[in-house]
Amino acid sequence: MDNSPAHEPLELGIVTVSFGSGGVLPSFLDSVQIATTHPHQLVIADNKPTDDENVAGIAAAYGADYVPLEDNPGYGGAINRAVRLLEPTIRWVLITNPDVVLGPGSIDALVEATNEDSSVGSVGPAILTAEGELYPSARRVPSLRMGVGHALFANLWPRNRWSRAYRNDWDESARDAGWLSGACVLVRRDALSMLGGFDESYFMYFEDVDLGARLGKAGFRNIYRPNARVVHSGAHSTAETSERMLHEHHKSASQFLSRKYAGPLLWPVRVALRLGLSARASIEGRRLRDRS
Repeated sequence: MDNSPAHEPLELGIVTVSFGSGGVLPSFLDSVQIATTHPHQLVIADNKPTDDENVAGIAAAYGADYVPLEDNPGYGGAINRAVRLLEPTIRWVLITNPDVVLGPGSIDALVEATNEDSSVGSVGPAILTAEGELYPSARRVPSLRMGVGHALFANLWPRNRWSRAYRNDWDESARDAGWLSGACVLVRRDALSMLGGFDESYFMYFEDVDLGARLGKAGFRNIYRPNARVVHSGAHSTAETSERMLHEHHKSASQFLSRKYAGPLLWPVRVALRLGLSARASIEGRRLRDRS
């Protein structure tokens, strides 16, 4: 369904993925109304369709298209299926988590930023945590050295130089980025189609890193515009499976870096990388169990 006045063309699509998200969806959908004045189409893909969540009813109440997905293709896969339902006139797609609350005028600010340069492929807002802290959502594409350093020292030494370089969080100004957080990002529809959408081999995590890197390789810019602000409460859908998600994160990180550094000469490096990330996931998993 669309949320546009009669005869006004649709150029904006808004897609999100529910996974037991019935409790947070209304706040997100309410915030859409103050975030944009553009006619738009809303699509909700549901990776955990159950009657008790009533996501279908919530979608209907807000005039959104509802897509139940029994097979749960992951975040990127669900977004891809939602995007396929968008009207052909739509030029820009806001991809967002359902536990995001959009700030007043935030979507309009992102759309306005696309006028800066025809090569803009994606635009990301400033993302705040529920506590009001700025989340580093506009990062560099990780190199091997940066990725390993961040993986090894991020928890023990949070302000280490590899993590700071990767997060790119010392600069809060408008700027270009290697990739933008998939928690909330506006993406050019034709660029998304050209790249085939998200890479569905990433079930969870790093699908946004991969997309940003591929946009950059294709000649598009990923730009960060902090005048658009949203709040992300974070990880409601993974709270009960945090250890599994921890392993998914490290698995996806290994997959991304292994693909980036392909070739027979780098095989020993890839093996060391996989072993190191696997060990870190096991250590962090034990810490989670100890705290529970």
